[in-house]
Amino acid sequence: MISIDPAKNSERDNYKLLIGSIIPRPIAFVTTQSEEGIVNGAPFSYFNIVSSNPPLVSLAVQRPADGLKDTARNMYTNRQFVVHIVDDENVAKINETAASLPAAESEIELADLTLVPSETIEVPGVKEAKVRMECKLVQAIPFGGDGPGSDLFIGEIIRFHINGEIYENGRIDPRGLGAVSRLAGTNYAAIGDIFSMERPK
Repeated sequence: MISIDPAKNSERDNYKLLIGSIIPRPIAFVTTQSEEGIVNGAPFSYFNIVSSNPPLVSLAVQRPADGLKDTARNMYTNRQFVVHIVDDENVAKINETAASLPAAESEIELADLTLVPSETIEVPGVKEAKVRMECKLVQAIPFGGDGPGSDLFIGEIIRFHINGEIYENGRIDPRGLGAVSRLAGTNYAAIGDIFSMERPK
């Protein structure tokens, strides 16, 4: 085994170790809205479940050197966002939204995605996702010693929207969803073999 002290690593070296070992990671495509009404959309793989009671999800947004990303700024401002699950049918378009655009431009238009109104919040979602979740911000925590390097957002899901073709008896068909996960570099993974294992009683 090779032992590495992260305190002696650069941020980039630690980043490579994290994204290379913590795999696969689910990808959230997140829409937010600026005070000027511009809808921002961006993918994030620092994303997961926090709780089912209440239903909470977490999203960590790294800070670039010049301050907050549009997603983080919008979430701090209006405390609303929509999380979409990235799947094999929309991943190419979602990848286009990772481009760095000025705050006044929308990644949604760049990727030719279709906006749909939300039911409980002002921020719209995108039609192309098979699963989307309307969320309200519960807590935001900046992290970093000499100045925040990232922001952790906890959101409560206040509405689920699920494609009827993949939903039955309260369950989502994983093959029908076709969720795509993030690996390291330019690599992604699709759902592969699925196996079952009973938990000990």
